[in-house]
Amino acid sequence: MDKEFSSELLRLAQKDLSVRERLASEGKLSGGYHPEMESVHKQNAERLREIMDAIGFPTVSKVGAEASDAAWLIIQHSIGEPEFMKKCYEKMLENRRDINLSNLAYLHDRIHFFQGKPQRYGTQLTFTGVPYPVENKDILNEKREQMNLPALSQEEINRIPGVDDIPEIENQDQNYNDWRAKTGWT
Repeated sequence: MDKEFSSELLRLAQKDLSVRERLASEGKLSGGYHPEMESVHKQNAERLREIMDAIGFPTVSKVGAEASDAAWLIIQHSIGEPEFMKKCYEKMLENRRDINLSNLAYLHDRIHFFQGKPQRYGTQLTFTGVPYPVENKDILNEKREQMNLPALSQEEINRIPGVDDIPEIENQDQNYNDWRAKTGWT
């Protein structure tokens, strides 16, 4: 296990979380992508690229479970870099036997969420706090179980909007849509 990269990944993720916590406590995380948060995400993604150039994807066997999860957090928060997130998703698929599968599910859904497509595992929420539409509600819990995610209650599943509701959901925030277009998600 590479302890140097492991420690660095943990530091990078902790910086992300501490900045997020501070900005949230100051009420600065609503109303768009905060420039300081965006800067942290970009710096972390750049460093993760360099680490991946050196050792490949930071799997559990390469950096340990906690640091592999930290790498996923960096990827999951690199929302301003769609192509990076998609490439990392492919790397995670290639290494699915040596990562936390729930991280793969979250990243899959996050990418689909930002693209305005139905998610598979129900991990991403709408602005109202219910899961964003899913591909198939009937097998949602089967899919979640395959990725080591807890089951949702039938009541929670019933509250998930249908795929046909995506345009209405997407049209609730023009600033968000403008950001997605500018960033390359749509």
